Amino acid sequence: MDKLKSRKFWLCVAAALASLGTSIAGITTDNQVITNVGIVCMVVSTAIYAFCEAWVDASSAAASTTSKVTTNTTVTQKEKSDDKK
Repeated sequence: MDKLKSRKFWLCVAAALASLGTSIAGITTDNQVITNVGIVCMVVSTAIYAFCEAWVDASSAAASTTSKVTTNTTVTQKEKSDDKK
């Protein structure tokens, strides 16, 4: 139900409907180029929406997850020999 309040969702729906209208216009005028442009735009708008949603989900998951990183470092020093021959 929250998706219906999302601006990204409504922009995707509008882009898909406009692309569908372009495809239908291409079909009715028997123009294959316009039909293909409408199909490509519909697929691209859906892909962009899916990418944006995945990015938002990943960002919110990263923000809600806290992790503690512990680093143990051991430094050893090699003794220099001052023996002179």
